[in-house]
Amino acid sequence: MTRSTEKPRQNQRWVIKLGSALLRGADSGLNTALIQSLAQICSELRNQGIEVVLVSSGAIANGLARLSWTSRPSELPQLQVAAAVGQMGLIRAYQRAFEEYGVETAQVLLTSADLNDRGRYLNARGALRSMLALGIVPVVNENDTVATEEIQFGDNDTLGALVGNLIEADLLVILTDQEGLFDADPTENPQAQLVRDGRAGDPALEGYAGGIGLMGRGGMKTKIQAAAKAARSGASTVICSGRELDNLRKIAFGEYPGTLLKASSGRMVARKQWLAGRMRSSGRLVIDEGAERVLAEGGKSLLPVGVVEVTGEFRRGDLVDCVSKASGRIIARGLVNYSSKEAATIAGKSSTLIETLLGYIDEPELIHRDNLALL
Repeated sequence: MTRSTEKPRQNQRWVIKLGSALLRGADSGLNTALIQSLAQICSELRNQGIEVVLVSSGAIANGLARLSWTSRPSELPQLQVAAAVGQMGLIRAYQRAFEEYGVETAQVLLTSADLNDRGRYLNARGALRSMLALGIVPVVNENDTVATEEIQFGDNDTLGALVGNLIEADLLVILTDQEGLFDADPTENPQAQLVRDGRAGDPALEGYAGGIGLMGRGGMKTKIQAAAKAARSGASTVICSGRELDNLRKIAFGEYPGTLLKASSGRMVARKQWLAGRMRSSGRLVIDEGAERVLAEGGKSLLPVGVVEVTGEFRRGDLVDCVSKASGRIIARGLVNYSSKEAATIAGKSSTLIETLLGYIDEPELIHRDNLALL
């Protein structure tokens, strides 16, 4: 049973996440039939104007099969070996499947450090957006071979949400081996009811979540938490069965199988809430009364001319506080377009002088209004 609603608009961006339980196959360690079907449907979505980024588990599970290991090891070096071996088979399977439909794929391996560092975050965002513009389907996974914390504590549900933030996706689709989120464990309670919809970030939803799968690192709880993270940049989340890939077609035509968790606010509002409350600042820009007034009343960008002092050390893309010279109060936070050394050089100057002072110009603003959150 699905809920009918208005058909999603074209020119959307989706992040589709697949878990290990779906991708695990009997012999090769990969469910190649599922990957083949997924490639066909994703090519259909692209023809409908929907850009797709895949976040795929399965590397470690595939590595275990290729190495003839019957269980997931607990030792970190062995997990890294399994990830390295399995990643080869995983990306090759995707490449072969998509080639049949004339679609290029690209392997993208990320760690949490890539998404926590704002410079690398911006570079990753630019690369992914360029791939999408070229019609390429990125296949994203955690770089488990070199990561440590990700293998022990990470999960690809969270990665899917963060990739959604990265590219400002419209929808996060989490494909799982379950129909969706239930209000009780359906294997233990025959009266359990499927939760058809809810609000992403609602604390009550976590009370419905179960445990962790055998091969994967996540569970329904991580999917609920991922939906809350995706909502920060305005994306809603669908949690549904990946054993019925036709669910993707249904979503494209406005029918939402499984569980739909809606973002409670629009993209820009959610993004600014995230900037304001979720990140630690790296420096401070002290601004004059004119700049303070423009930010507070006009919703404008912060230009170099309004900055009277730069403190701290930061790089392009880092989060900085905007501090009122008059009151000493932090009035805004935002992602800065220049390093602290460069900001100090152009502070108090007109944007027309940036190229003369620095030898180049990246952006005319120190902080663009889209990357600025008032406090």
